[in-house]
Amino acid sequence: MTDKEALEKANKIFINIFGQKNPYTLEELLSKFAFDIKLPQKVIDSLTSKETWAESINPSKFITQDNMETYDKKYGWMQKKKDVSSLEDILKLWKKINLTTTERIYDSENVHKSDTIYRSENIYRSLDCRDCKNVLFSDGCGNSEFILGCQRTGGSNFCIRVDDSGSCINSYNVICSAKISNSFFIQDAKDLDECMFCSHISNKKYCIANMQFEKDEYFEIKKEIINWILN
Repeated sequence: MTDKEALEKANKIFINIFGQKNPYTLEELLSKFAFDIKLPQKVIDSLTSKETWAESINPSKFITQDNMETYDKKYGWMQKKKDVSSLEDILKLWKKINLTTTERIYDSENVHKSDTIYRSENIYRSLDCRDCKNVLFSDGCGNSEFILGCQRTGGSNFCIRVDDSGSCINSYNVICSAKISNSFFIQDAKDLDECMFCSHISNKKYCIANMQFEKDEYFEIKKEIINWILN
């Protein structure tokens, strides 16, 4: 997914959650919504000297999945047997072929700056995602679409900063919750629709800070909260 496509996806997410277009650049989205998320980091492919993206930057040598497979077909990764007289000799030989594979993309398409992605489509700067579409700056998510800055979340659509949660939609900043829709700043809750700043409750609508509001009151306050979030 190109930078332009990533911004187009972000715009759809913002419109669904906030009713407004995305006002941020990709770098601003990363800084504001994914600042604490483990994401792939830029490293250099030891074979081509071109940039690639890896889950961990601790290893010293890298190679992309595609380049690893191409080299295997052309040359093979086996080395000719050599005499070894010490552990140091073995470590030197190991160093030649011990390249950490990056951009591990399996049964997926249109994936950019990402690592360990399975059966997914339109993924940007994300890690360990499975059966997902249209994902930006996220880690450990599955069966989700149009998410940004999410972690360890499944079965969710049009969400930003939803962590350790499931079955959420059109929501922002949700933690350890399930079946949350059209809501902001929710923690340890279930079955909430149109709620904000709520924790430890379930089966509620039009609540703010665990207080019940009338529908009209709620939406007037929601307008102010959206402006506060985006500014």
